[in-house]
Amino acid sequence: MADRHLIDVHVLLVRDGSVLLSRRRDPDPEFDGRWHLPSGKLDAGESVLAAAAREAKEEVGVVIDPADLRHVHLSHANGFGVEPRLGLYFEVLRWSGEPANLEPEKCYEVRWFGLRDLPEDMIGYPAAGIAGYLAGERFGVIGW
Repeated sequence: MADRHLIDVHVLLVRDGSVLLSRRRDPDPEFDGRWHLPSGKLDAGESVLAAAAREAKEEVGVVIDPADLRHVHLSHANGFGVEPRLGLYFEVLRWSGEPANLEPEKCYEVRWFGLRDLPEDMIGYPAAGIAGYLAGERFGVIGW
């Protein structure tokens, strides 16, 4: 069993009732080709807000003022990688730039989906976070 937990940040870029998702490239066939939110791991010495803004810029090229990020859900997840993780989900309604796939080696494409019309082939971890966000639930557990 893993002796630590990772901390992930997930960004819900929300525009006109839609959310931006990325279709991941992954060597693990369980995750390859499935949809996910722009996200990533917290780096040492980095705040979660700075991490969320950084990941959005690296993955989809948008610039977010950390003050515009609103924490909407926390998920304690197991079974979505080698180690359990805490996932912090942030909604953002304002950003600069038009989202694009800036990491084609990690992502096949990015696309907007209606918040209530998400693709069936989403990875369970971000899907649970979006479901918690839509339900107004601040905390959830998945995979334990």
